[in-house]
Amino acid sequence: MKKLITFLVAIICGLATAQAQKPVASPRDSVSGKVAGANISINYGSPAVKGRKIWGDLVPYGKVWRAGANEATVFTTDKAITVEGKQLPAGTYSFFAIPGDKEWTIIFNKTAKQWGAYDYKESDDALRVTVKPHAVAPSAERLKYSLGNNSFSLIWEKIEVPVSVK
Repeated sequence: MKKLITFLVAIICGLATAQAQKPVASPRDSVSGKVAGANISINYGSPAVKGRKIWGDLVPYGKVWRAGANEATVFTTDKAITVEGKQLPAGTYSFFAIPGDKEWTIIFNKTAKQWGAYDYKESDDALRVTVKPHAVAPSAERLKYSLGNNSFSLIWEKIEVPVSVK
C-alpha cells in the first residue's frame, strides 16, 4: 500500500510539474532604451497571431485596446517628451490604443497598473495622439515593440504603428 501511495504521489507531482512548465500563451516582454534623450521602457504581454485575423476581428476597430495581452501595457519615460507634437510629462502610464483601418488613437493613461482595458477611464488620460499604421512584411507572429532614435513602434501581424517622440 505504501508503494502504491508513493507511486500515485509521484504521478501527481509529475503531472503538476508538466502543467507548470506549459508555455505561457502571451508572455510578458519589454523593451527599453534612449529615445529623444529620454530613458523609455515599454512592458507588455506578447500575444501570437496563431492563424487568427487580428485587426478588425480579434482586436476590433474603434474600441480601446490594451496594446498587448493580459495586464495593460506599461510605458515609462524618465523625462518629459513630445509625442506626435504634444507634451507628455515624465512618468509611468498604461498604454492603450484605439485601432482603425487608416488611423489609430494612441493613449497614455495615468492609471499605470490595470488588468486589460476593463477599468480604463478616459478621464484618466494624460495624452491622446493620432498616428497612421502602415503595412509591413514579413508578418510578425508575436506582438512586439521597438525603439528608434526619435520614435517607438508597435508591430504585430502585418502592420507597424510608428509613434514619433522628440
